[in-house]
Amino acid sequence: MSSLTRCLLEEAAAIAAAATRLDSDQVEAALCLLEGCAERRAKLVITGVGKSGIVARKIAATFASIGLMAIYLSPLDALHGDLGVVAPDDVALLLSNSGETQELLEILPHLRRRGTAIIALVGRVDSRLGRGCQVVLDGSVDREVCPLNLAPTASTAVAMAIGDALATVWMERRGISPQDFALNHPAGSLGKQLTVTAADLMVPVARLAPLQASTPLQEVIGHLTTDGVGACWVARKEDSQRLWGLITDGDLRRALQSHPPGEWHQLTARDLMTVDPITVAGDLLAIAALETMERNRRKAIGVLPVVGEGGRMQGLLRLHDLVQAGLA
Repeated sequence: MSSLTRCLLEEAAAIAAAATRLDSDQVEAALCLLEGCAERRAKLVITGVGKSGIVARKIAATFASIGLMAIYLSPLDALHGDLGVVAPDDVALLLSNSGETQELLEILPHLRRRGTAIIALVGRVDSRLGRGCQVVLDGSVDREVCPLNLAPTASTAVAMAIGDALATVWMERRGISPQDFALNHPAGSLGKQLTVTAADLMVPVARLAPLQASTPLQEVIGHLTTDGVGACWVARKEDSQRLWGLITDGDLRRALQSHPPGEWHQLTARDLMTVDPITVAGDLLAIAALETMERNRRKAIGVLPVVGEGGRMQGLLRLHDLVQAGLA
């Protein structure tokens, strides 16, 4: 067994041991405070010093990302004015391996004076910090993975794991859905899949001049070239805003191939277009539009007209747009 593997196994064992040490009543009390925080639209204020402060930042980021307003509060700044961000309805989570961190002990009476509920995540439940908080979570470890038993290693891993577990159970109890999660992750792959619509990615109809069925071949080629979209749309004669047909580069090639060159000058948009092509609604999720393209792969669909009520043309959604958005 390599030294690295041994260290990983020791940290994993420390987390497993912490799971058996946690007092279920205290865990339930902590979760109830966190649920109440969400119901009141209050925030979770997390603080710690040194390596515990780094873990506190991560836990705050995790809770914020799943929908509970959470911030990291620097203990030093808190004592010099930043306590003003803490409200009575808020919940404070204080992290300290020793439970004797002076900066946190100095904050404690000010939090109590505000009526703020306080949870301690400490390595010693009988510490001054542990005794001064409403709820105490045992994050103790038998020893650090560090060969000197000094550098915070196993203890920070345990504190991080407990923070992750609290966030996970909070999500379960609040019924957080993938859609809820995506609201806070709009740039991520999941966020895009659950929030970006066809209308968000389409080339808008304002950039696309409609063609008539009688538009000659040369003019069609001009539109395909100058618009830079790779497709043109043909409007119905009775309503210039309603889609009738679609002409892609592929349609053009197939039409030229099926007609002798001597007849090309007679071709019009009517001869080239795909009548009543497959369309999607603007509010359809872009990932669903991609699935429509893939289901019709044999037809080599790389462009989908986006239409509104009554078949009114809104724009064109290209496979290229979906690829650029990271959805394909």
